[in-house]
Amino acid sequence: MIAPKYAAFTLALLLASASAAPLIAQDDNGAAAQNPTGPSAQGDMSVTIYNDNLALVQDVRQLNIGSGTSRIEFPDVSAQIRPETLSFAAAGTSIIEQNFDFDLLSPDKLMEKAVGQTVTIVRTNPGTGAETREQAKVLAVNGGVVLQIGNRIEVLRDDGLPVRVIFDKVPPNLRARPTLSVRVNSDRAGTRPASLRYLTPGLGWSADYVALFDAKAGRIDVQGWVTLTNNSGTTYNNANTLLVAGSVNQQDRPQVYNRSIYRPQPPSGIRTAGTETPGRERLGDFYLYPIGARTTIANAQTKQVSFLDVQGVPAKATWEYTNPWLGTQSEPVSFNSTVKFSTSAKGGLGDALPAGTVRFYMKDAAGAPQFIGENGIGHTPMGSELALVTGQAFDVKVQPVVETRTRITDTKWRTTMRYDITNAKPDAISVDLVQAGLDFYWADTRVLSESTPSKRRNADSVVWTVAVPANGKTSVTATFETRY
Repeated sequence: MIAPKYAAFTLALLLASASAAPLIAQDDNGAAAQNPTGPSAQGDMSVTIYNDNLALVQDVRQLNIGSGTSRIEFPDVSAQIRPETLSFAAAGTSIIEQNFDFDLLSPDKLMEKAVGQTVTIVRTNPGTGAETREQAKVLAVNGGVVLQIGNRIEVLRDDGLPVRVIFDKVPPNLRARPTLSVRVNSDRAGTRPASLRYLTPGLGWSADYVALFDAKAGRIDVQGWVTLTNNSGTTYNNANTLLVAGSVNQQDRPQVYNRSIYRPQPPSGIRTAGTETPGRERLGDFYLYPIGARTTIANAQTKQVSFLDVQGVPAKATWEYTNPWLGTQSEPVSFNSTVKFSTSAKGGLGDALPAGTVRFYMKDAAGAPQFIGENGIGHTPMGSELALVTGQAFDVKVQPVVETRTRITDTKWRTTMRYDITNAKPDAISVDLVQAGLDFYWADTRVLSESTPSKRRNADSVVWTVAVPANGKTSVTATFETRY
């Protein structure tokens, strides 16, 4: 893209002829110019938006198509349209070829297209207001505009003096709006519906959740919002909008592996995946979230629509810490502050949750809600148990310590760990202490002894649920036998 070093100048555009209606089918000799200020040329719009920066646009327009071969222009398509996904259908027509004109009208582009052409330079005397006009040939726009005026070469520069550049026409391949054109062959003339369908990036959505947590009452109020973002370069007017929750496969996206040695999936916050089915429409393995009324999705706009509002759901504050391997921490570290709740129909939110961000609030002593942290969730089935980290606890600490590490045989080691937990809160609490990294030791680690019974969470970790007294401390000890 050309650096806009002449962007400070006032650029005036004089068009040689008026614009024609963009919806009329045209032959190759008579393409109409677009009207930059005219109404949208879109017809009956339907937009299906996926989570992964992808949308399906379906646009049905009433077109007057001539008999034989003609070209039909479709302005106001997405500026990021994937032309290879285009599907065009109109009764009695067959498509010959298609073109997408994405070179949009701008001062920079006008100058680029004017290379080798003659323009008019208008300078205004700031003292008298008098204008002088000169014909200039545009020689180059490589980082600046180089002009030939008569026998001299001049660089158009920003020297503080009022300057206008006048063009007598818009270059034929420069468009005021993103435009798709198709060349078709029709067996008859007349007006009929023409359907255009294509995929485009630049449109996507996620879920945003506002959660008001009452720790003392053990309750949480959750409101869910669809956050829809349009950066496709085009506004979609009065569109029937459908949101699809789930990750559709796209050929040009890199493969994501589940094994952590490749590329781990982002944390979902799910402790136990649910097995309940919500009362929502499905499309294959995806859930549909329709927006109730038609809506205009403006370019460069974020729109929010409520889809979940649940009060008084049981929730619990907990504290979790994961020691990543059988090693000593040089100083005490904080537990993670965590909120646990369910999405089940009974005693939970009662719905499947699309992937997004949950933002937690808690009321202070004056009753005003205050932000206490946020976390992301993946696509969550109804009936799941969630544990979302909101931050690091100020008053709850732990220091893992290796008490002994002994080599038993050539291939076996014995390690005794001690975990010193402190609680500066005025209330007794229960914490979850996790020892991870066990899979590193060839997945055959054994717990020989422990001061508190643990549960094996998976091949890589065990977890202890430990009661810690108010303004007190406690310790957990465990001995592990590992290979190497």
